[in-house]
Amino acid sequence: MESTFVVGQAPLLRLLSSMQPICTKRTAMDVTSLIMFQVGHRELSLKATDLEISLQASCQVDKSELGGDTSSFLVPGRRIFDLVRELDGDISFTLTESQLKLRSGTVDLALNVRSPEDFPPFPECIENLMQLDGELLLDMISRVAFVIPQNNANPALNGLCLEISPNELCMTTTDGHCLAQTRSDKYSLEEPHKWLVPRRAIFEMKKLLEAAEDKSVFLGTCGSQLVLSGGSFNFFSKVLADAFPQYDEILQKEGFIPARLDRPLFSKTLRRSSCLLSGQFIATLFEFETESVKVSMQNKNVGQLREELPMQEFAGEPIGVRFYAPYLLSGLQVFTDEQVRFYLKDSAKPIIFESDVNGLHTLYLVMPVAPTTNG
Repeated sequence: MESTFVVGQAPLLRLLSSMQPICTKRTAMDVTSLIMFQVGHRELSLKATDLEISLQASCQVDKSELGGDTSSFLVPGRRIFDLVRELDGDISFTLTESQLKLRSGTVDLALNVRSPEDFPPFPECIENLMQLDGELLLDMISRVAFVIPQNNANPALNGLCLEISPNELCMTTTDGHCLAQTRSDKYSLEEPHKWLVPRRAIFEMKKLLEAAEDKSVFLGTCGSQLVLSGGSFNFFSKVLADAFPQYDEILQKEGFIPARLDRPLFSKTLRRSSCLLSGQFIATLFEFETESVKVSMQNKNVGQLREELPMQEFAGEPIGVRFYAPYLLSGLQVFTDEQVRFYLKDSAKPIIFESDVNGLHTLYLVMPVAPTTNG
C-alpha cells in the first residue's frame, strides 16, 4: 500500500544537513549511514546516530495521506541529502514497500528503503534538568570551545568540562598550555552535576544553537548521556569517562599583579609577532614595566620584531616572561573589552586574562614557554 506526504525542500534540507556529520562518520555498523524517517499526519521526524552522538529533529509536513498512522523507514543519509539539495520547492514523497519515490516539478526519483527494525537503539526517556537561554549557552561555548584539542594523547583534555553547582554554571577547557573558563550565576542546581563532553559533540551543539529559531533550550540527561533539546530537536551525546584535570589551584591569583592593556593594540602586536613565526614554535619575550610592555621576537630565518605598548595599573617590579604569541592571540578573540585586564606574578607563572561582560565571568590562562634556539 502506498502513502504520500509533502515537505518543503528548504526545511527538509536543513534537517538533512544537520545530520550529515553523524550519518557520514564511519562506524562498525553500516546502518549508521542511514537516517530514520518517521512520518506522521503533521510532522516529519528524522533520526541519525553514530553510536556516540545522536540527533532527532523534525519539521512540518505540508500534506499527508497517512491519516493518523505513522510510517517509519530508513534511507541512505548522504544520498538523500545530495538529492534534496538539487531539488526546489515542495517535494512529494510516496512510500511503497521497498522504495521512497520523490517528485519535484518534472523530476521523478526513487530510493530503496530499509526496515526501521535494522536501526540501532535510539536514546529515549529524556530527563530535563534546566531551561537555558540558547544565546547565552552559545556565548559560553564560544568562549571556551576553541581551546579543546583534537586527539590529544591525554583523553581527559579532548572535551569540555561542564559543571552545574548550587551557585553557577561553569565551562572549562584546556589543552595543557592554555585554559579557558566561563561562569554564569544565572543558572544553578541544588544537586551538583559534572560532565566531560567530547569536542565533537560540543561543536555539533554549537551549530544547532546557531541555527535554532527557538532560543530557549533544555539541558538534560538520558541514562548516562547528556541531552540538549530545542523546539524541534533533541541532541544526545555520550560523555567521556576520563577525569578532567584539577584546575582550581592554577587559577588562584594570590600574589599576582593586576594590569591593563589596550586590547586592539595588543592583538595587532601579537598578530605581527605571529606573522614572523613561519610555522615554527618560537617564544616572544614580554617585558612588563611600570607604564609599558616591551615586546620582542626574533626568527633567524625570517626577521625580528620590537615594539613597546603603553600599560596601565601595573604596580610591581619589572617582569620578563616568554609566551607563544598565537596562544595569547587565540584567547583574546573572546574578549570584547577595549582595555583587557590581566594578572602576572613572575617568569615561571601563567598570565591570566579576566573579563566580566553580560553576566559572564571569563578567564583565559596561558603558560609561559622556554626560550627557543631560533629566537
